[in-house]
Amino acid sequence: MSNLLLLNGPNLNLLGTRQPEIYGSDTLSDVEDRAVEYAKSKSAVLDCFQSNHEGALIDRLHAARGRVDGVIINAGGLTHTSIALMDAISSVEIPTVELHVSNIHAREEFRHVSYIGRVAVGQICGFGTYGYLLAIDAILNHLSRP
Repeated sequence: MSNLLLLNGPNLNLLGTRQPEIYGSDTLSDVEDRAVEYAKSKSAVLDCFQSNHEGALIDRLHAARGRVDGVIINAGGLTHTSIALMDAISSVEIPTVELHVSNIHAREEFRHVSYIGRVAVGQICGFGTYGYLLAIDAILNHLSRP
């Protein structure tokens, strides 16, 4: 059984109410509940954490070292700005999938830069909140490779 950590960064607590034309109408609670159940159906345990604070996300990554097999992260706006979060992902040496609800490559130019992508095993974006389930499949597939 794989132990997974799902991290959601700034403003993702506003899912369902923040720009529903971009991010949809599912709340973060809806997304997390669906993801936990989906992971369970794949014989995995998913722990969820959201923070609007960069340091809290970094602390959670550090605490996961040696305890978690894989990480899924939707870092929100920190994706495009946080070298510290990139360094934390690299430092803990836990395979990580980067996730975005919207297609960041089809949006504003500044969103095309991803510091997280430099250290992630892959990126999923543009599939709405269904991307969370795709990310679970992706990290489990990655972990099952010899």
